[in-house]
Amino acid sequence: MKEGIHPTYYPDAVVTCACGNTWTTGSTTKEIHTDVCSNCHPFFTGEQRIVDTEGQVDRFYKKLQARQDYIDEVEAREAAKVSPERPISELDLGTRATDALARADIVKVGQVLEMMETGEASLLAVEGFGRKSLADLKKRLRQFGYELPEAVKEIQV
Repeated sequence: MKEGIHPTYYPDAVVTCACGNTWTTGSTTKEIHTDVCSNCHPFFTGEQRIVDTEGQVDRFYKKLQARQDYIDEVEAREAAKVSPERPISELDLGTRATDALARADIVKVGQVLEMMETGEASLLAVEGFGRKSLADLKKRLRQFGYELPEAVKEIQV
């Protein structure tokens, strides 16, 4: 063993826990302070408590809450995306088709979907709204994630 390179060893070092428990052990420091010992640790006591000295549990719960908030926001956006209350003007059908539907007092997607349940003829009966506008309307509704009624799923000529 080389001389002068080893730290001083204290065979009677005092260990003090935050709960007040003390004992002696051998160490290279004279006094040791600890937060948890076998008298107060939940594993040994069987008591359900969280030992959190650095706020790790709080940080975890904040991250968990932030994730839940994000998931709720995404679900709300998805629900709003296929809302029957969406205005027809947001579908970007074109001025002529949008104006034709507006003159017939059809301003919301829900109204169009209700008309589609009876078939394409009800929409084609709207003055100024033809087959091209109907094809564009179906395409845009599918792009936005709307489920089209069975009566208009097939292309009818």
